[in-house]
Amino acid sequence: MPRPSQLLHPQREPARPLPAATVLLLRDTPAGIEVLMTRRSLNASFAPGAYVFPGGGIDPQDAAAHGQATCRPTQSQAHLTQAIAAIRESFEEWGVRLARRADGTPADASDVAALDRHAPLAAQCAARGLTLAAADVHMLAHWITDRDLPRRFDVPFLVARMPDGQTPVADDAEQFEPVWVRPADALARHEAGQFFIIFPTIRTLQRLQHYPDVAAVLAACASERPLWASCPRAGWLAGKEARYMEHEMPFGELALVTPDGQLLHALDWQSEQPVPLLKNVQRLTAPNPGFMTGPGTNSYLVGDPRSGYIAIDPGPADPAHVERLWRAAGGHIRAIVCTHSHPDHSPGALPLQALCQPPPPILGLPSLPTARAHSQFQPDRALQDGERLALTGQVPDGEITTHTLRAIHTPGHAANHVCLLLEEDGLLFSGDHILNGSTTVIDPPDGDMTAYLESLDKLDAACAEAQAHFILPAHGHVLGQARDTIAHLKAHRLAREAKVLAVMKADPHGTLDDWVAKAYDDVPERVWPVARRSLLAHVERLRAMAPGND
Repeated sequence: MPRPSQLLHPQREPARPLPAATVLLLRDTPAGIEVLMTRRSLNASFAPGAYVFPGGGIDPQDAAAHGQATCRPTQSQAHLTQAIAAIRESFEEWGVRLARRADGTPADASDVAALDRHAPLAAQCAARGLTLAAADVHMLAHWITDRDLPRRFDVPFLVARMPDGQTPVADDAEQFEPVWVRPADALARHEAGQFFIIFPTIRTLQRLQHYPDVAAVLAACASERPLWASCPRAGWLAGKEARYMEHEMPFGELALVTPDGQLLHALDWQSEQPVPLLKNVQRLTAPNPGFMTGPGTNSYLVGDPRSGYIAIDPGPADPAHVERLWRAAGGHIRAIVCTHSHPDHSPGALPLQALCQPPPPILGLPSLPTARAHSQFQPDRALQDGERLALTGQVPDGEITTHTLRAIHTPGHAANHVCLLLEEDGLLFSGDHILNGSTTVIDPPDGDMTAYLESLDKLDAACAEAQAHFILPAHGHVLGQARDTIAHLKAHRLAREAKVLAVMKADPHGTLDDWVAKAYDDVPERVWPVARRSLLAHVERLRAMAPGND
């Protein structure tokens, strides 16, 4: 993990999440699933005026009511308490009663009418011979309120089928205007500014809209585990708050820059100014956005004014970009490292070197004869596998600060590819070996799929050893959960390879063009010319592994 001394902002302790429970009451209609929602009071302390699902805090009485509730054999005691809380809140807020009579039949409107919404629920049920139908309430998702908010909740999102014969009636204190709405319609009305919903509600409705009926939702919840769990993070995008779940591209960057969740970091892509990620790491993105480069090629500066800087991937030979990189370092560049020789990474090295006095060495690995004509590169010195580049500087109190980059040879995307590990802060600079938002292209003969997969294993081992949690790619935002990211990437490549093998066996006399249309039928056709290169890399690997795979 990054050293606390290198964090950009003073840290503060996020508010402690309070345990709560929410339930989505669902019903089937000819037009699809509908979910029950109500509008919160404009005076509510949390999400005033928002349309929500019923729910609230978990009370001690909920845990004490286990004996008055049905329970699935696989339902944990914690989930049982949450289900009881959700049932209680549904009754208090909407007058909806998820309960069963002694004969197992559902409670109906007459049972509800006999109960006092303001009195303890479990005791009333016991008096009338009713049990709380907690076994009918299933785990859908688990949300923890964003770290930047002053009031936070730890909330399972539960689902249940709306009982027949009951009509929701809002309490007109906390909740108003009960409405049945299709998830897609709620999202459309929100986009039109007519139906205010908050981030967890939006994301839940987005997932829910893909289920054909209530039975499909309940079947998906059979594992007793949440289908997703999230504590989102927030940043600024185009001057507005933007929130992201763990699988979304900016999440890792927000975790690195603002680990305590403060709403401070701008996520907009621009090429005019460096973006500080830590006190000792800056990113400057070259103005070369495109199909292959995404928002542009990321150049990085590692170090500080006292230690000097190492520039990683100076990018294309764009004079303005090179000068901005030089100025961001105050001209104090001790070394220039190119992760590989591709034309959006290495050509800026010589112009940047020429600006510096004294000229820093250009480091990396020389391109091999397999490299394309536009990817020729010759460093001043070749980096050895495992070689360390150390920067040291003395802070005002006399303490010596060190920033150490360890070179890791990672052929695969290119034969001369190298990654760099900032050891003190657990950061992996991945070049094009690992990208955010897409998988890298493996383009034979300079690219090699077996070497690529072996390099992923090598990077995983390095991250485990250094306890590295973040990956800083040459394209896209910072990635978090480094080892999980690497594992997912390897699994994706092997799954694609299995698909390629199946296509080859089904059409053994096909061409690469024939195979790419089938092996990459899950990506847009415009991507196929690029995918064809990685397909060839898979084909060569498969044939090398088993000569009969041709």
